[in-house]
Amino acid sequence: MENILETIKSNVEDELKKEEIIVDSITFETDGKYNFLRIVLDKINGIDLDTIVEATNIINPILDKLDLIEEEYILDVLSKERGNNNEF
Repeated sequence: MENILETIKSNVEDELKKEEIIVDSITFETDGKYNFLRIVLDKINGIDLDTIVEATNIINPILDKLDLIEEEYILDVLSKERGNNNEF
């Protein structure tokens, strides 16, 4: 799985850099019955919800094209601040 995550990271990083979005981390986690592909993003001066939506719209077609993960999963794109904070 590490090789798959590295491949995903290198592919999405190139596109997100154009929007000055930084990929902080990518993990594949199981929580209960669900698998999550979590992509944590950052940006100078912080990242807002509109940027998360923009990044998700960039990431989705890349993941579809790569088609590297056989298991079903939920794509979870979040900010570094949210990713490091368990409070809602």
